[in-house]
Amino acid sequence: MPAKFIKQFLAEKYNNAIGLSVPAMPVGSPGMEVGERFMPYNVLILFKDGTSEVYAEVKTYEEQF
Repeated sequence: MPAKFIKQFLAEKYNNAIGLSVPAMPVGSPGMEVGERFMPYNVLILFKDGTSEVYAEVKTYEEQF
């Protein structure tokens, strides 16, 4: 999970939000680096009722920082 999105989430107010998630541990995301490989991924916002929605789309390695 990029720290950039954690900081952004904590600065915002969302009713019923419980956190963020990056499913599937995509290659190239923080902590999952493999050389210069990168797989685009979505950061999801999770809600208390069990639903989620896309919070951010990360299309390039540089967008994580």
